[in-house]
Amino acid sequence: MITSIRLHNIATYTEPVEVNDLKKINFIYGSNGTGKTTLSNFLYDSSDANFSNCSKNWKNDNELEILVYNKKFREDYFGKGKLNGVFTLGKATKEQIDTINTKKEELKNFREQYIKRKSSLDKVIEDNSGKILSFQEKVWKSIFQKHKTHFKEAFVGSMKSKDAFYKRIIKEFKENNLPLLEFDVIKTSAETIFGEAPKHINPFPVINFDRLLEIEENTIWQKKVIGKADVEIAKLIQKLNINDWVIKGKEYLVETDKTCPFCQEETITVDFKKQLDDFFDENFTRDLKDIKDFNDEYLREATTLVNQLNEIEKDEKENKKTKLNISLFSANLKTLISEFSANREYLQNKISEPSREIKLKSIKQQLDSLNQLLIEAITSIESHNKIVLNYAKQRDELINSIWKYLVEDNRADIDNYVKELDAQNKAIEGIQKQYDDFKEKHRLLKIEINQLSLDVTSSEPTVIQINNTLKTYGFQNFTIVSSQKEENHYEIQREDGSLAEATLSEGEITFITFLYFLQISKGSLEEGKTSEDKILIIDDPISSLDSNILYVVSTLIKRILKDIRENKGNILQVILLTHNVFFHKEVSFIDGRTNKLNNTNYWILRKKNKITSIQVFGQENPIHSSYELLWKELKQENTLVSVQNTMRRIIENYFRILGKYRDDKLIGKFESKEEQDICRALISWINDGSHSVNDDLYIEYQDETIENYKKVFKAIFEKTNHIEHYKMMMEEEVLEEIAE
Repeated sequence: MITSIRLHNIATYTEPVEVNDLKKINFIYGSNGTGKTTLSNFLYDSSDANFSNCSKNWKNDNELEILVYNKKFREDYFGKGKLNGVFTLGKATKEQIDTINTKKEELKNFREQYIKRKSSLDKVIEDNSGKILSFQEKVWKSIFQKHKTHFKEAFVGSMKSKDAFYKRIIKEFKENNLPLLEFDVIKTSAETIFGEAPKHINPFPVINFDRLLEIEENTIWQKKVIGKADVEIAKLIQKLNINDWVIKGKEYLVETDKTCPFCQEETITVDFKKQLDDFFDENFTRDLKDIKDFNDEYLREATTLVNQLNEIEKDEKENKKTKLNISLFSANLKTLISEFSANREYLQNKISEPSREIKLKSIKQQLDSLNQLLIEAITSIESHNKIVLNYAKQRDELINSIWKYLVEDNRADIDNYVKELDAQNKAIEGIQKQYDDFKEKHRLLKIEINQLSLDVTSSEPTVIQINNTLKTYGFQNFTIVSSQKEENHYEIQREDGSLAEATLSEGEITFITFLYFLQISKGSLEEGKTSEDKILIIDDPISSLDSNILYVVSTLIKRILKDIRENKGNILQVILLTHNVFFHKEVSFIDGRTNKLNNTNYWILRKKNKITSIQVFGQENPIHSSYELLWKELKQENTLVSVQNTMRRIIENYFRILGKYRDDKLIGKFESKEEQDICRALISWINDGSHSVNDDLYIEYQDETIENYKKVFKAIFEKTNHIEHYKMMMEEEVLEEIAE
C-alpha cells in the first residue's frame, strides 16, 4: 500500500503538502481547484518531470500496480475511438477457476507472510538501531570525552562523528591483540610522539680533551730546569739563585757579542760564553723547549675546546627542545674557563722562570662533568633520532596501544553490548531469510498463476459485464462490442451498427469509461496478469452524471470498499477524491451505526490565496453537511415550525437541487388523486409553516397531524425510488436490526 504522498512545487502546491498515514480506504474531499486532479495526475504518471519534487512511500517498500481514474484516464482510453481489451477469467472451467482461486489464496498467504516478516524485520532493525545509537552515545561520553585531551591524536579519523568512533572501538575490541600497557607509560609516550612530528637533531661534535689532561699531568711543571752543576760559573749562579735571570740575559748575548748586556762593558770573553754554553747544556735546552712547546699546545687545545663548548652552549640556549642540561652545562663551562685562565698564568710563570716548580689547576673534574652532560644529551639525541627514523611505526604502535587500553578499560560494557548485538544480528538474518523465502515463493506462485490464467482468460466477459450494467441502468441506445478490425479491442456501437463515440454525451462517456476502469481493476490489460494486486485512485467519477447514476457509481464503489475491508480480491487500497458532498456521503456511508473504522481515514483539501493545504481528520468523517443535520433534526421531537422548515429544506436540497424535481413533479409521482392531494397538502403545509407568521394557528395542529405528514414525507421517497436514501438518513434499517 501507499503510506504517504508528498506534493510540492506543482500547480497550487507551492508549499509542501503531505498526505500521511494512508489506510486501505481513504477519502479526500475538496472543492474544485483545490488540487485533487494534480494529486491523481501525479499517481497516474509519477515519472513526469513536472512532479520532480513530489514523492510517495510504500509500505514495506512493496510497490504495487496503481490504476488511476481521472480526466486523463478518460482522455487516454476513450479518446482513441476504441478501448483496449480487458482480460478476465472467461473461458475457465469451474475446476480451473477453483484451482486459480486456491492458488490465489495461497499467494495471498505468502504475501501476508512476507509482509509480516518485513514488519518484524523493520521493528528488529529499528530496535537494533536504537541500541546502536544508545551505545554510540555511551562510548562517546565515557571514552572519547574522557580521554580526548591526552589521546586526541589517536582519535584522528574516528572523532568526526559518534558513529565513526563507535565503529573504531568495536573494531579494536575484535582485532586488537597487543599487550596492555599502563596508562602512565602510554601518556608519557603520547607526550613525546604526538603533536608536531619530531625532526632529526644533529649530534654534538666529538670532543677529545685527553691531550689537555696529559699536558697538565706532565712532570716538567714540577721540575726545576737549571744549568749544569759542574761548570765553574754554576756555583756563582746557584749561590746567587739567578738561574732564571742568567737565562734571560743569555738571550741578549747574541746581539751584543762582547758587550755585557748588564754593565755595557766589553767583558764577555770567549771563555765566559763557553762556560754559559756548558752551564746551559743540551738537557737544559731540551727541557726549556718542552716547557714552551707544552705551553703552546696546552693553550691551543684549551682555546679550541672552549670555542667548541661555547658554540654548543650558544646553540642549545637557542634550541627550545634541547636535550642538554644547559644551565648546569653553562655553570661548568664558566668554571672551566676560569681554570684555564689560572693555568695560563701558571704556564707563563714557568716559561719566565724555568727553575720554578708549578702545579696547574686540574680541569679533569670540570671536563668530566661537561663530558657527562654531553653524553646524556647525546644519548637522548640518539633516542630521539631513532624515534624520527621509526616515527610512523612507533606512532602507529602507540595509537594501537592507546586503543587497546581504552578497550580493556571498558571491556565489560563492550563485551555485553557486542554479545547482544551479535544475537540481534542473528535474529535479523533469520527473519531476513524467512522474508526472502516467502517473497520468492510469492514470486514463483504469481508466475504460475499468471501462466494458468493465460489459458483461461478472455476479454469477452468484460463486454458482457459492461453491457449488462448499461442495460440495468437505462443506457439502451448503445452497447460495447468486440472490435472486428483489431483483436482484443472494444468499440461502442449504436443499435444500427454505427460507431457511437462521436455522438455520446459527456455523462455517457464518463459512465462508460468508469465501468471500463472497474473492469480493468478486476482483470488486466495484459493477458495472464489478472491476479496482480492493485491500488485504485478514483478522482470525481460522478462528474457530468445524472443524480440517479450518482447512486449507481457510489454503489459500485462501495462494493469494492466492502471487499477491501473483508480482505477479498486483489484490490488492496482505494484513494477516492471528490468535490461532491452528496456523493461523498453516499460512498463513505457504512452501515448507519458505524462512524469510525481503523482502515479508513479522511482529509479535506483547501485553497487559500492560490495555495493548497490539507486538513487531517483521521477516522472522523468531516463531511457533516447542513443536509445531514436536517435529517437529524427530523428524527428528534420537534415543534411544529421546526418540522415544517426541516421537511421543506430536505425536499429542496434532495429533490430540487440534486434531482431537479419540482413540486408538481413530486406530486405527479403519486398515482391516485387522493394521494396527490395529500402530497400537495404536505407541500403547502410545510411551505406555509416555514414562510408565514403563525400565531393562534399553533393550537389547531396536534401531534397526530405531524405524524401523518411525516408518513406522506416518507412516501415521497418511496414513490421516487429513493426509499433507501430515506432509510439510510433516518437509520430505519439499524432500528429494524436492533428490534430483531
